[in-house]
Amino acid sequence: MADRVSVLILSSDLPAIDIEIEKSKVRARCLELYPDREQLYEMIYESRFQRLWDQFRDESEEA
Repeated sequence: MADRVSVLILSSDLPAIDIEIEKSKVRARCLELYPDREQLYEMIYESRFQRLWDQFRDESEEA
């Protein structure tokens, strides 16, 4: 699931809101599997998504 979000950030023209929806699905699944690990999700996935966004998306587009 996280790989899908990464690919969407890297190689699609989807609007930011659609990518945010996909990110929320990843978050929900992670919390379903590991309910007490939200901070770990933030450290691993949100930071990864933000780095990809900063590197490969237009600066005028907000995540």
